[in-house]
Amino acid sequence: MKGTTRFRKSDRLVRRADFERSKTLGQRYHTSHFLVSLVPNQAGQPRLGLVVSKRLGKAVSRNRVKRLLREFFRLNKANLPLQDIVIIAKKGASDLTLAEVSAELRAVLRLGPPRGQC
Repeated sequence: MKGTTRFRKSDRLVRRADFERSKTLGQRYHTSHFLVSLVPNQAGQPRLGLVVSKRLGKAVSRNRVKRLLREFFRLNKANLPLQDIVIIAKKGASDLTLAEVSAELRAVLRLGPPRGQC
């Protein structure tokens, strides 16, 4: 079965303290549509936190951005740094495709070119 890697609860940042730690201690990187904050964690695996505010648009647009970011994380989880990754979406992120999201985030996270589709 292709694509058996799932986005599990252990892959998520859910506690406010984790987001605050990322805000204060994290290394920040800016792209056209995202702000990415990286901070070491004790989990031994990459974890993802998403911030998508109402400035992006209605719920449909915000949910689409979150789906795209989770899919990018799921597809690239094996190559991501073992850190907490908080991605804050900026205006215009709701207009991107998965390929555009991948290209932007790969540059920031210093990942190689995509394998297969994406």
